[in-house]
Amino acid sequence: MTSGSMTGSAGTGGAGERPARVRYAPSPTGDPHVGNIRTAVWAWLHARHTGGQFIVRIEDTDQARKIEGSVERILGSLEWLGLDWDEGPDIGGPFGPYVQSERLPLYHEAVERLLASRDAYRCFCTAEELDAMRERQRAEKRPPGYEGKCRAIPPTEAEERAKSEPHVIRFAVPDEGTTVCHDLLRGRIEVENSTLDDFVILKSDRYPTYHLAHVVDDHAMEITHVTRGDEWIPSMPRHCLLFDALGYERPIFVHTSIILAPGGGKLSKRHGAKSMLEYAEDGYLPDAVFNFLCITGWGYGDETVMSRQQLIDVFEIENIGLNPATFDMEKLTWMNGVYIRQTPVEELSEMIARRLEVELPPDVPRPVDRALVEAVTPLIQERIQTLAEVTPLIDFFWQSEIAPPPPEEFLQKRWKDRASDAASALERVAAATEEVEPFEAGPLEERMRSLCEELEVKAGDLFTLIRIAVTGRRVSPPLFESMEIVGRGVCVDRLRAASASLAAVSAP
Repeated sequence: MTSGSMTGSAGTGGAGERPARVRYAPSPTGDPHVGNIRTAVWAWLHARHTGGQFIVRIEDTDQARKIEGSVERILGSLEWLGLDWDEGPDIGGPFGPYVQSERLPLYHEAVERLLASRDAYRCFCTAEELDAMRERQRAEKRPPGYEGKCRAIPPTEAEERAKSEPHVIRFAVPDEGTTVCHDLLRGRIEVENSTLDDFVILKSDRYPTYHLAHVVDDHAMEITHVTRGDEWIPSMPRHCLLFDALGYERPIFVHTSIILAPGGGKLSKRHGAKSMLEYAEDGYLPDAVFNFLCITGWGYGDETVMSRQQLIDVFEIENIGLNPATFDMEKLTWMNGVYIRQTPVEELSEMIARRLEVELPPDVPRPVDRALVEAVTPLIQERIQTLAEVTPLIDFFWQSEIAPPPPEEFLQKRWKDRASDAASALERVAAATEEVEPFEAGPLEERMRSLCEELEVKAGDLFTLIRIAVTGRRVSPPLFESMEIVGRGVCVDRLRAASASLAAVSAP
């Protein structure tokens, strides 16, 4: 696993900026979506920019929603994206364990402290009682929330009942006054305590809720910045109250805006709401996705394509935008094309080879011929935007035989309804191909252009015919460079097979 060391040389931050300790704390309830991962990208950059630490913590206190294999996919997503971590569930660290279900004694100890200080109490209300309460609130058009029924139970009575009755622990929100919080991006946020209900901090299964668990862990792990989506802003006053009641120093809160689909609205899968591992499968490069996610909601002048080290050097977390960002799939694909063109040929050919190993038909020998991949890569590097385009574009190089395409593929433009003429032209091309010396792209093109004059056809018409016969498709890498790599013998065989196929169509 890519962990423990910083990528590149971390920036030192601005004057007086202390090293940040930030955490990415996903729940193992599925693959992380792009909004969630973008927050991780920003947190990672903040840690690296300030020379701090990036911590991965798995928040699995909701055991009912836990999905098998989710932790592995989460860590795999981070690894693919190049977000290395300094502490985490796989490598440990000075504040472990880094899985919340393994930290239950810490939460229980915090609950006992809150019970002792009367900042929390035991609640014995049944599900039926809570449902009836909510129905009454709806009928009276009052906001939903726990009404504090069990708050009046004397602690000694509650202790005795707790020995035999299922119950939860609720935080006792002050009845009066206001709670003032500060968000790095949004400034002062003030909430009347009367608008907050007494929320659950420990469930009946003895697992903490998110509210308590992350407060205890962020303090214990010395987290300096809590970076998360703005859907958590309404909960921030509760968290501030918990930090204060436990005597903990509050971290710096950074609530980021959401990502919207083009034109507004919720981001759907067709607009780009996919997991990182799906982007890997779809042929996107991790550096391109990293760059794109960073600038989706954050910017540095007019810069768009920036290296990872450039982003580390210039990233300032307080410059994250407040307005929702739009997920521009076309821009991501364009950026991916830029990154593909900037990738050294040797590195790109290895990426392509790994993809071909998976996608070529099973009758193609493995391992895939690396020399052939290296020869083909320069022909397509300027033409592709994702690696998913590669195999359909170049698989003909590995096929021993290509079945002649249907006549309608050939018989277009000049050749429409002229199968016999197309067959004769391909036979002439095959004969010329046998004679070209040396068998290289330059001499091949020169000979085929002279053949166009002999046949009195446009170069585009004849070259399309040749391309379809040799590659099996209308779009391919540069024709004559491709023919050179395919080789004289295979080219001649394919040209003659196509000619025979067309001749058969035209036969009476």
